[in-house]
Amino acid sequence: MPIAIVKQNLAIPHHAESSQSLLMILQQWDGLIWLADDAQPVIGLCPRWQVSQSAHALELCYRDDAGQLSAPIRLTDGGTQHDFAARVQQCWLDSDVDAWQLPMLAGFRGGLMGFLGYDWAAARHGIDKHPNNITTQNTTIQNTADHRAPCNAWLGCYDIFLRQDSDGWQLYGADCPSLQPVYAQIAACFSDHTQHAGVLSQSQHALPDLHMIDSFAPRWSLQQYQRAFAQVQDYLRAGDCYQVNLTQAFDATVSGRLLNRLDQLQQLTRAPFAGYLAINPEHEVLSCSPELFLSFLANGEVVTRPIKGTQPRHADPVQDAARKQQLALSEKDQAENLMIVDLLRNDLARQAQIGSVRVPKLFEIESFAQVHHLVSEIRATLAAGQSPLDLLLDALPGGSITGAPKIRAMQIIAELEAGQRGAYCGSMGYLNADGTGRFNILIRTLERVGTQVSVWAGGGITIASEVDQEYQECWDKVGAILRCLEG
Repeated sequence: MPIAIVKQNLAIPHHAESSQSLLMILQQWDGLIWLADDAQPVIGLCPRWQVSQSAHALELCYRDDAGQLSAPIRLTDGGTQHDFAARVQQCWLDSDVDAWQLPMLAGFRGGLMGFLGYDWAAARHGIDKHPNNITTQNTTIQNTADHRAPCNAWLGCYDIFLRQDSDGWQLYGADCPSLQPVYAQIAACFSDHTQHAGVLSQSQHALPDLHMIDSFAPRWSLQQYQRAFAQVQDYLRAGDCYQVNLTQAFDATVSGRLLNRLDQLQQLTRAPFAGYLAINPEHEVLSCSPELFLSFLANGEVVTRPIKGTQPRHADPVQDAARKQQLALSEKDQAENLMIVDLLRNDLARQAQIGSVRVPKLFEIESFAQVHHLVSEIRATLAAGQSPLDLLLDALPGGSITGAPKIRAMQIIAELEAGQRGAYCGSMGYLNADGTGRFNILIRTLERVGTQVSVWAGGGITIASEVDQEYQECWDKVGAILRCLEG
């Protein structure tokens, strides 16, 4: 049955609620996801269906009459990445999204939301790294992660969501009589909410704060990073690759939920492509990403904006401007960026109209809260018969976080890196029912599984890279995030 997504008459307090506060109020609902989406953040809840994959199972859930997800249907034990993609595509077709009547809104207006992790995407290309095959400084980390088997891909179909529009937060949902009790229950979540701006009900909505049980520690020692860097250089000199994105993880033990730090981290980073997903009470992904992976426009045009090249910000405006200029003139950073531009041109060309791939912007400087980045832009138009969902699934993982050539770079990453990447370097975002949408690159991303929080950082290694500078760049990218959580 075709459905119309319409604004629901919901008495959300008119004062400006933060995204974190609303997520806490709505925490009882399954499938809770938040995307920054520039100036119009969106919160999805109560998906019609949701498909997830872990190392142990491919599972499917449907929304019940109360608006919650049903008990998961285990489709396969384990399952391949192709099984996951096929199931999502079949559910998407079964939802008859071509007939959805969407509101005239910018950004999300009904469709898919979720994430696809790096390990999921790499395995889709035949590169699979099992947790028990690695050696780290802390073997407890690996044993714990393997036991919990967190999701490495999660996508849901959302026809109920909140958006922060010009007149405050508004609830949108499918215009179906069967969903009216669900909307009433969502409204009830706000009924006992304190009417003072920004204050949560002390008894019902507050979550235990995030507390650090121990500080973040790099999973690699400096010597281990240096050895991995040297091995990458050997591969580069041998001609295996011309760039490899080498990353390392920082781990800490915590109590509480990452959700408690969403507003704080977003204020710190001002990340344009941030996102948060509560997969379950024991598994959260919180991203402060500055990088766009794919943007799907209404005319069939696709945009990607890879980041490659970094300089840390400086508090002194004169020195900060000098660092920005240094990055703009860096031949090394331009070479790294150009390698990834060529890779992404090739990735898009596989499903684009012949002759439509172009690079309108090359080596532009974008400044963020902690760093300056070198950014380029590639555009293409999808060929007839190709869908945005097909391109999204096939183009992952993004070339800016693998290296080039992509397959060989991923093989080297699997060989050298101390552990799986999880959600990091995957992608989180949305795809509307009309084919428009936007997915990020999951960098500057935290993932909590149980009591362990992990953050990753890295960079593209080329033959011109210097080990001390690359190691420092890791700290430049995530140092402020680590200090925020530990402070």
